[in-house]
Amino acid sequence: MATQHTVSAAQAGQRLDRFLVDVTPGLSRARARAILEAGQVRVDGHRVRKGEPLVEGNVVEVTGELPPQDFPPLASPEVTLVVRYEDADVVVVEKPAGMPTHPLRPDETGTLANALIARYPEMAGVGFHQREPGLLHRLDTDTSGLVLAARSKEAFEALRAATAEEKLEKRYLALVEGRLAGEGVVELPLIPHRKDPKRVEAVTEHVRIRAAVKPHAATTRWRVASEVGEFTLLEVSLTRAFRHQVRAHLAAIGHPLVGDVLYRGPALPADVAQGLARHCLHASEIHFPHPRTGVMTRVVSALPEDISGVIHRLRRS
Repeated sequence: MATQHTVSAAQAGQRLDRFLVDVTPGLSRARARAILEAGQVRVDGHRVRKGEPLVEGNVVEVTGELPPQDFPPLASPEVTLVVRYEDADVVVVEKPAGMPTHPLRPDETGTLANALIARYPEMAGVGFHQREPGLLHRLDTDTSGLVLAARSKEAFEALRAATAEEKLEKRYLALVEGRLAGEGVVELPLIPHRKDPKRVEAVTEHVRIRAAVKPHAATTRWRVASEVGEFTLLEVSLTRAFRHQVRAHLAAIGHPLVGDVLYRGPALPADVAQGLARHCLHASEIHFPHPRTGVMTRVVSALPEDISGVIHRLRRS
C-alpha cells in the first residue's frame, strides 16, 4: 500500500517530518520519524533527511503500514501464559512461536502483552510504551522463547539501566544453513533495508548508505552448539539488540536461519519440516541483575518440539 502527497505552494519550506504530521491524521512527530528511519518515505523517488525542506511540486510517497499508535492493551485472560520465573519485581515468560509480542491495534487481543496485563494489571503504564506493559524487549512473532518484563516502574528503570550498561544478556538457539566451526563475532552495523521496509540489512562493503540513514551498531556473538548434518545449531548471545539483528547478521555471513523466508533461509523437505512454518530461532536463556538485589539471575528454556523435532529428523536423514 502506498500513499502519495504533492507539496503545495503553502507547504513549501516545511521539514519532511512536519509535513508528514500535517498530512496524516493522528500521526505524531515520533511516529513520523519512525517511518522515515524504516525507509518508508520517498520524495520524488529518493530517500531524504527528516529535516529536509520541501519545495512546491515534490511528490512525497509513504509505503507500507504506519507504525502503531500507542494505547493500553486489552486484557486477554483466556491466553495461556507460561511463566518461567516470577517474583515481586520481575517476571520471565515464554512466548510461543506465532504469538505477537504486543498488539498493533487498540482492539487486538491474543498477544503476549494482552496476557501479561490480564495477569499482572500493575504493569499498566510501566515500560517504553503503553502497548508494551513492562516489556524490556520484544521477540519477532515467529521467534519463540523468553521475554523479560518488569512489574513496577522502579524495576523497569533498574533493568533498563542494566541493559544500557550491557549487563543483561540474551541467548538464542539458532539452526542455520551450512557448517560452522568454533565461535565468532559479527560486528556489522544494521540499517533499514533500502527496498523492503519489513527487513533490515547489515552494512558491508557492498552496501551503499544514503546520507539520510544512520546505521545502528550491532554485535552478535555465536558459538557452535552442535553439528546437524549439513546444518549447524548455534548458541547466539546479545547484550543489546536491534530489530532482526540475529536474523540479518547470520544471513550476512552466509548462514541464514533455516525456514527464514524473509532473509532467504533454506526450506526443508516436507518429510523433515513436518509442518514447521517458521524460522528456527528460540530465545533460550536470559541473564540479568535482579533490579532489587543486584544478584545475577539466570532463566532457561528448552528448544520447543517443532525445532527439536526438525533437528532429530535431520540427524536421522
